[in-house]
Amino acid sequence: MDELNSLLQGFAVVLTPLNMGLMLIGITLGVLIGVLPGLGGANGVAILLPLTFTMSPTSAIVMLSCIYWGALFGGAITSILFNIPGEPWSVATTFDGYPLAQKGHAGQALTAAFTSSFVGALVAVLMITFLAPMVARFALRFGAPEFFAVYLLTFCSFVGMGKGSPFKILVSMTIGFALAAVGMDTVTGQLRMTFGQAELMRGFDFLIAVIGLFGIGEILLSMEEGLAFSGKAARINPKVVWETWKLLPRYWVTSLRSALVGIWMGITPGGATPASFMSYGLAKKMSRNGARFGTGELEGVIAPETAAHAAGTSALLPMLALGIPGSPTAAVLLGGLLIWGLQPGPLLFVEQKDFVWGLIASMYLGNIAGLIVVLTTVPLFASILRIPFSIIAPVIIVICAIGAYTVHNAMLDIWFMLGFGLVGYLFKKLDYPLAPLVLALVLGDKAEDSFRQSMLVSQGDVTIMWSNPLVGSITTLAFLLLFWPLISKLLGLVRRPKKLDPILAEQPVD
Repeated sequence: MDELNSLLQGFAVVLTPLNMGLMLIGITLGVLIGVLPGLGGANGVAILLPLTFTMSPTSAIVMLSCIYWGALFGGAITSILFNIPGEPWSVATTFDGYPLAQKGHAGQALTAAFTSSFVGALVAVLMITFLAPMVARFALRFGAPEFFAVYLLTFCSFVGMGKGSPFKILVSMTIGFALAAVGMDTVTGQLRMTFGQAELMRGFDFLIAVIGLFGIGEILLSMEEGLAFSGKAARINPKVVWETWKLLPRYWVTSLRSALVGIWMGITPGGATPASFMSYGLAKKMSRNGARFGTGELEGVIAPETAAHAAGTSALLPMLALGIPGSPTAAVLLGGLLIWGLQPGPLLFVEQKDFVWGLIASMYLGNIAGLIVVLTTVPLFASILRIPFSIIAPVIIVICAIGAYTVHNAMLDIWFMLGFGLVGYLFKKLDYPLAPLVLALVLGDKAEDSFRQSMLVSQGDVTIMWSNPLVGSITTLAFLLLFWPLISKLLGLVRRPKKLDPILAEQPVD
């Protein structure tokens, strides 16, 4: 009942004309960001974050979170109509969404995608509503060793549970740690890696890095590939929506399974992209029509969209309750909270109760608004892709430059942005993940502070990380996740049945 009362207070905070207007603006901008392949949810939030500095934290987070929801919705439009994933997590939607559009069922595919996204987000928000306060109350028992153990768990899970090469993830994370260390040491006050440059005293701003890594890097890659837009026209009318909604209850098992997969991948550092592929694979394996997947099966659209939206939404749970982002976009939002003077973590639920519950209430309202906006404006956003990419790309670059300049009103930040853009381009070309770099850049200094505080308390004794059952279990779990690929291989060797010697196998048995 306490959670429900707090949620009602959150609705009272959000249901003001200003916040409702910002919600609609954020959803519209987010859908536009999702439609344009050169942008993404993380970059769109990063570019527009400086515009929110004059707003109250509640209004700012409402607008930025709605940009996020809109981007999650918008990626499906290009995937289904043009076979161009507007977002990485929309790749799996193209497998059956585009064939459905080719068959003349674009309206049905889009309606199923948007509705499934809404369902996935709704399940995830319900989970956040009731779990976040419990996690926060539990985390109030945390001291410096416990917080470092949680940070270690996050970093180790990225390495051990990541889908890519552990070596590449480690390289990306190490670069992030190095960038986070530039500037003034928060413990001793000494300068580190500034090389005599006064401009580097404040370090590398995460916002500049994110704009460059995601925005400029994606644009450079898209320019190299020479994107040309072409696809099917679409119009959604009430009859199509109603007919599709009557079909969706048949797939309730797929929706529920995909939502649970998405929530799990959102809370752990999996993210929306692996969640969409995993749920598509599970749906294909378990469906009676699995053999027809890839030829225009509606279930093949429902599964990835439900999982992606559930993962994108549930990634905010560890950010709010523990101060640990579950996705790159959540990392950008975490940086925004720090800029506004808010410290994400368990105390946020005590000190900024209106803010937290206002954000959770905006998740409900934002997804409802997003569903209405995308169902009514598909033809408008689809027509944007008729504009040549050679015109869109420079506009995006100018927006990125303005966003970078407004952080500190310094021209040097634009050069930093371009430098990070080249790094992002190289990372994508060499297939290195960007999420671990962003995570280390945002959390690296916090993890370092927690570790050094723990060492000062214990006088350099690392066994403080096993000094009580709570910190010991978290630290042990972190190392288990770090070495999980090796452990799983060893378990596979143990379980593999031994092959009989061929000579012995031919001998008759008495």
